[in-house]
Amino acid sequence: MEKTEQLDFVGIGDTVVDAFIRLKQDQAHAVCKIDNSSCEICMPFGAKVPYDFVRVVHAVGNSANACVSASRLGLKSALITNLGNDDDGAKCLASLQKDGVSTEYIKQFNDIKTNYHYVLWYDSERTILIKHEDFPYTLPLGDVGPKWLYLSSLNEKSLEFHHEIASYLAKHPETKLSFQPGGFQIKLGVEALKDLYAHTEVFFCNVEEARLILKTEEPEPKNLVKMISALGPKTVVVTDGPKGAYVFDGVDAWFMPIYPDPVPPYERTGAGDSFASAFVSALALGKTPSEAITWAPINSMSVVQKIGAQEGLLTREALEKLLAEAPENYKAVKIS
Repeated sequence: MEKTEQLDFVGIGDTVVDAFIRLKQDQAHAVCKIDNSSCEICMPFGAKVPYDFVRVVHAVGNSANACVSASRLGLKSALITNLGNDDDGAKCLASLQKDGVSTEYIKQFNDIKTNYHYVLWYDSERTILIKHEDFPYTLPLGDVGPKWLYLSSLNEKSLEFHHEIASYLAKHPETKLSFQPGGFQIKLGVEALKDLYAHTEVFFCNVEEARLILKTEEPEPKNLVKMISALGPKTVVVTDGPKGAYVFDGVDAWFMPIYPDPVPPYERTGAGDSFASAFVSALALGKTPSEAITWAPINSMSVVQKIGAQEGLLTREALEKLLAEAPENYKAVKIS
């Protein structure tokens, strides 16, 4: 890929290795509130708990997942991230290259390990034990910015890097930002990242994250999308799990139901990444927000049928085939 060629989609975020530990149904249980919210996974304390199997998946993480998704949907994508100069780092590079993601912006370090997470997988849900290594962040983009930047999870020492990204966007109007904040970015708060919110073209979060960001108990997702829009993003998408999703483009709002699962979900890691990346990819391919929101749940449905965040990511041909075969009620409904 020539350095002067404008990329369609560049992800920025930490890349990790996920080790999925499949827990046996009779060795753990879930405890939830009466309305099935705020669930916790429980295992005997101090015991040796048998597990079913382990599956290790390389080159994952919100932005890495999004770049693979964009590549499979036909876009020229690249990833800005850091890896260790170790065996896991080499396997991450190989995985990304196999999926057509440019690795020209990836840096490797001899004295820092590749991020490694442990996923406790019970039924179709998971709890992830995370540890982000202390990598330095740089923005190695050239004079011609990509059509889209996709920003997600970074570590707790990345605040100044966020300001650097906002400054780059101010100087490069040819580049649009998609922002799917991770836990640390939500914890930082809107005020600390107000320059980034102001330059955000599309913003993604779920309803629980929206309430944390807004510091509100507002129950209606259709109101949450408009409240986040007031912070600066031009288009806001808020997902509400199996209930569907809401999108607001500053003028109109739509509700989108989920795409029906062919069988119950197997493992839900990466559902949000596949959803958001399909939406942005559709925009990059010339779709409107009301059209793009019909792509997103299909990619998400496919991902939760497989282990990990990338195995189920669809090609454009496969996604459009499923869209053509969708039930009659699978459509964006205008709500304002």
